[in-house]
Amino acid sequence: MELITFLIDFILHVDKHLEVFVQNYGVWVYALLFLIVFVETGLVVMPFLPGDSLLFVVGTLAGAGLLSYPVAVAVLLVAAVLGDQCNYSIGRYFGPKVFKWENSRLFNKRAFDQAHAFYETYGGITIILARFMPFIRTFAPFVGGVAEMSRLKFTLYNVVGALIWVLGICTAGYFLGSLPWVKANLEKIIWGMILIPGLLVIYGTWKAQRRQKVEFISGAK
Repeated sequence: MELITFLIDFILHVDKHLEVFVQNYGVWVYALLFLIVFVETGLVVMPFLPGDSLLFVVGTLAGAGLLSYPVAVAVLLVAAVLGDQCNYSIGRYFGPKVFKWENSRLFNKRAFDQAHAFYETYGGITIILARFMPFIRTFAPFVGGVAEMSRLKFTLYNVVGALIWVLGICTAGYFLGSLPWVKANLEKIIWGMILIPGLLVIYGTWKAQRRQKVEFISGAK
């Protein structure tokens, strides 16, 4: 329970925790940033770690002179790219092993073929857009691996998505973090960066399920 409480507090007050960490441990903060982003993007079981809010706060701290902007961005980029590659590789390795028996309960040949076709056609834009969506950001590369999206295509869009995600949000924090209004409302901004994308994902999932239900009913008729 103490660990869960700490994680929740860290996610909601990541700005304060990072500032204290910098003051106490100096350059080791870059190792911490690498670890958080790598684990959040690379391990499918850890989708709740801070992502967007962490990048914004890192940019803010860099703008205040507490972190080196070039070093922080480089570390986060490497972590984001390697994290997605790791997640993709896990899906690519375990997917065939889990689904290799076509008559098993876990295998749905039609669903697998649809997922493979989807990722071959729309996988690139999915990997890029998923960077900005909590939870989806963690699962998209794993599913891409399971669906056997080609590694070359995945790697290309993985790097492009990481560049847009890390540079975009860190730079926003770097230039906007010093504004008085942002300083006064940073906690609310962090809440917004957690809740708004999450609500959009929930709405999108609900809408997709509703559409599938309507199509199923229409097909049954």
